[in-house]
Amino acid sequence: MAKGYWIAHNQIADVDAYEAYKVAAAPTLRAHGAKFLVRAGSAEFPEGSLRPRTIVIEFPSLQAAQDCYASDTYKAAKAIREAVSEADIVIVEGYDG
Repeated sequence: MAKGYWIAHNQIADVDAYEAYKVAAAPTLRAHGAKFLVRAGSAEFPEGSLRPRTIVIEFPSLQAAQDCYASDTYKAAKAIREAVSEADIVIVEGYDG
């Protein structure tokens, strides 16, 4: 079965307040089997324009990724994030070739 992924590019306006989002989101992400593969490390953008912070989170399946994002507990954490950052997020199915 192919894994699912959240791929996000965001820009944080208030780093201290963003920490509250990370704390609020952590239990929901763990409950859905999430694993951070990329968490805002060094990056370069050879093409196009993206927000400066990149995050890639792996889930056991596409369904788990979708369920996590749609969960009430993540929606509460998301409200915190939206107040202090801007993001582009895609939920994608991994390649299982």
